[in-house]
Amino acid sequence: MDVPLRRMVAALGEPLAEVAVAPDGLDVPLTGLAIVDPEDPPDRHPGQLALVVGARGRDAAAVVRGLAGSGAAAVAVKAAEAGDALRAAATEARVALLVVRPEVRWERLESLARDVLDAGAAPDESGDLFSLAQTVALLTGGIVSIEDTASRVLAYSRSDDDAAQVDELRRRSILGRQGPEEYLRMLREWGVFDRLRAGEDVVRIDEHAELGIRRRLAVGIHAGARPLGTIWVQEGAGPFADRAADVLVGAARVAAGHLVRRRSQAPAAHSRRDLVAGLLDGRVSPGLVAGASGLDEHTSALVVAFAVRTGEAAAHELGVAELGDVVSVHAAGYRRGALTASIGARVYAVLPDAPRRPDPALTALCTEVVATARRRTGVRVQAGIGSAAAGLAGVPGSRGEADRVLDAMGDADVAAFGDLRAELLLTCTLALLAEHPDLRDPGVAALVAYDREHRTDLVGSVVAWLDAMGDVRVAAERLTVHPNTLRYRVRRAAAVGGLRLRDRGRLVHHLQLLAAVRTDNTDGPSSSV
Repeated sequence: MDVPLRRMVAALGEPLAEVAVAPDGLDVPLTGLAIVDPEDPPDRHPGQLALVVGARGRDAAAVVRGLAGSGAAAVAVKAAEAGDALRAAATEARVALLVVRPEVRWERLESLARDVLDAGAAPDESGDLFSLAQTVALLTGGIVSIEDTASRVLAYSRSDDDAAQVDELRRRSILGRQGPEEYLRMLREWGVFDRLRAGEDVVRIDEHAELGIRRRLAVGIHAGARPLGTIWVQEGAGPFADRAADVLVGAARVAAGHLVRRRSQAPAAHSRRDLVAGLLDGRVSPGLVAGASGLDEHTSALVVAFAVRTGEAAAHELGVAELGDVVSVHAAGYRRGALTASIGARVYAVLPDAPRRPDPALTALCTEVVATARRRTGVRVQAGIGSAAAGLAGVPGSRGEADRVLDAMGDADVAAFGDLRAELLLTCTLALLAEHPDLRDPGVAALVAYDREHRTDLVGSVVAWLDAMGDVRVAAERLTVHPNTLRYRVRRAAAVGGLRLRDRGRLVHHLQLLAAVRTDNTDGPSSSV
């Protein structure tokens, strides 16, 4: 699957490579990777990223032109800096040029670049380890790397903004060279590696200024009892976020899924998310999702829906894909088997073993996602929580409730279906009335027509009186009119529309009047009558 150059650059970044020239922008697609030695026979490289291993600096200018002619979309060359000759060659040939630091090992760059290409483009999904590392960096306030059990770096967060804070251990690890042996020996003596292999406990490692090593947090990645790797977070310019340890636990669970799929050559993460999206839509069998995710088909589950309110900011960094990463980490911290997917402009978390009512931990999860979005970009995110279903087959129903909560929750940041049950049922009832004109009360229609003709607000006055359960003083205060004025309006409305306000007709009229106010926009200016 093609990957845009922009994504490759965002994944690799400092301290490996930087873009020197991009004549056609960063959205050109990369179809694959090629290792090119100038001594090799000419070959075709359509749409590929070509790593030039046999020439450096200005000496590679002719190779760059030749690779552009062979169809390469981008060329990577080692150089201390991009000189004029190299830039001119790439600009003239209209090929993107990446300048790789001289100390970077080609096999390290190749391995990381292939990981990005293998993850696929998936513009609405962010299922690769690089994206996860960037999300963990956002949520912890640190600088992240994800390693396998042999301490090989699999992915890392970009550290451009914190480049001055990157210590020697991180730099050497990413470049593919072993960290300071004295420091690694101390980690072994302190039992750090043993603790990381043993379970999910987050390990804190103090700063060692004499070795140029900053403070760190680390957590092991596991599939059952089998260690798969480690997530390391180096302290950046400021202290770690308050809930950094909780974030790491969730991130390790998400990373475990990526690494297991990588080892088994199972479908990519976005394919799994397609299954989850199908479960939310009711298109995919609950049994199929349960088998693919290791869940019990009959476990209780509820859905939380998150929506980015883009109307509050014309430009923002936290799009649906980024929100999906944040939600997946927090959801995995709340429930190990949590599933996430995005549909349209919303991100959904399916939480197994769900409580019958939202517990404080679930509310905290939603609140933290909302706060992260606000703190990071100023963009507002809202969370709607559906009711718990008896099994995965009930997930579409819980999703529908979560969607309705988002649509009806107003200014709240987090709300559950149980909090808005009355409002949601009323909304559904009024929608049914609006869809069936034959059920409309002719008396209410006459009252609406009277208000339009005489520019009065008898409809609004009666609705306020009914909302106040017939308490004239409360309703008059809400309308800022005298109680006698309101009494007159109610009597007048009853006469105009022939309304029955003292028996069961009162409920029917109340619903019909509310439907008229909401669908016909009859809420006009109050009159003095």
